[in-house]
This record gives sequence, structure tokens and C-alpha cells, in this order.
Amino acid sequence: MGIFFDLMQQDELEKQRAQADTLEDRVEILEQELQKTKALLIKTLQVLETHVGKDIDGDGKTG
Repeated sequence: MGIFFDLMQQDELEKQRAQADTLEDRVEILEQELQKTKALLIKTLQVLETHVGKDIDGDGKTG
């Protein structure tokens, strides 16, 4: 349930950030969101590899 709440919170933050005045602000926001997305993807992949017990990303280890 927590993941859905986080997604709803993130959506609200994104709506507010979309109202940024300058292009530089928008680029900064997108860069921050990209970093958060990458971090979430890495965590998700680690959990999935641990759950499945296979090396999905090809790094030679699971989890």
C-alpha cells in the first residue's frame, strides 16, 4: 500500500513542479526525476533478482 501512496505523492509533486517558470528549472526538475527513477529501478531490480534467484541485469550476481 505504501508504494501507491508514494506514487500519488510523486504525482502531486510533479504537478507542482510542472508549473516552474523557466526552462532551466524544468531541466533541473527532469534531471532530479531521472535520478530518482534510476534509483527506484535499481532497487526494484535488486528485489526482483533476489525473489527470482536469477541474475537479470547480467552483472554476475543476484540481488
